[in-house]
Amino acid sequence: MKFSCSKDQLVHAVQVVQKAVSNKPQMPILSGIYINAQPNCIEIQATDYEIGISCKIEGLVTEPGAIVLSGRYFQEVVKRLPGDNIEIYTNKEDNTVKLISLSAQFNLLSLPADEFPVLYPLIGETNFTIRDNILRDLIKKTVFAASNDEARPVFTGALLEVVDSEVLMVATNTHRLALKKENLDNITNNIKVIIPSKILNELARIMVSEIPSPIKITCHHNQISFSFDNIYIISRIIEGQFPDYQRVIPPNFATTVAIKTADFSSAVERVSLISRDGDYNVVKLAFRNNEILITSNNPEVGKAEEAIAANIEGNELEIAFNAKYIVDILKNIDDEKIFFTLNTPLSPASIKPENDENYNYIITPVRSN
Repeated sequence: MKFSCSKDQLVHAVQVVQKAVSNKPQMPILSGIYINAQPNCIEIQATDYEIGISCKIEGLVTEPGAIVLSGRYFQEVVKRLPGDNIEIYTNKEDNTVKLISLSAQFNLLSLPADEFPVLYPLIGETNFTIRDNILRDLIKKTVFAASNDEARPVFTGALLEVVDSEVLMVATNTHRLALKKENLDNITNNIKVIIPSKILNELARIMVSEIPSPIKITCHHNQISFSFDNIYIISRIIEGQFPDYQRVIPPNFATTVAIKTADFSSAVERVSLISRDGDYNVVKLAFRNNEILITSNNPEVGKAEEAIAANIEGNELEIAFNAKYIVDILKNIDDEKIFFTLNTPLSPASIKPENDENYNYIITPVRSN
């Protein structure tokens, strides 16, 4: 194998697929990055069996072939090479791969390419296309609410549901739930799958195009794939029954509070500084007289309180929440105002942006003395 290519393109491709290189590989080959050079196209791949990522770049290929290099060292070397172009070719005599850029030269040991589990496009009957900016928004506004507890796999992912012309994503850790909907055209398949949040977060990081572009999503058995530009990602689907999220959302509320998003977020963050060392990071909210009194109390640290203006309609009440759960949602709301709707001190509440009926966040209160 022998080819030359742009350093910037190669660095970008390696950084994209590096996310799928296994840190604790089941087999040595999974710690490597697979490179397949064919006329006018160089494909870079990595997989840990949970996720697989492929990225294609242009290059001048004089001898087609495939190799596998250490993911860790290949990335570090390529990133630090001095020139704008890189020449890579195999030395069959000592089973190494030579990387040359200007006056720099590296010889890296290669792994057998025929042992690498090469990624192939997923073929399935369930397909649909969505713009990357819409998918990125769905991920950003929901996945943060998923659980990190691997003992309950269903809650470590987000539900992707497509029904008729509506696409929906929802994530929950049983204490909070984030739900975002969007309308799509030309949808012919209904889909209901749970995607690992790790894969969705990586996907959102990779989708950086400023111009909206289409992403093809394909589902087949226990796998899902995302294809866009020169990148292809395939992932397993989490098996299990996602909870009925509709049952978690209260049909109506006794109290509706309109608040400025930035004021509320800043105040909760400040007051929670006192309670942050506690088990639950609890802040208490008292809704009365068109203001919210936010308080926290930690016997080992001290007390804090702050009042902010609000427009309150309905019953006055006091309620306590995990402060992190409030701050997390407010970071993902772009609107100037939110609606905080509540019923009783022990029933779930809802936080919504003022101008987005398709976004809803349900948060469960904590008991307080």
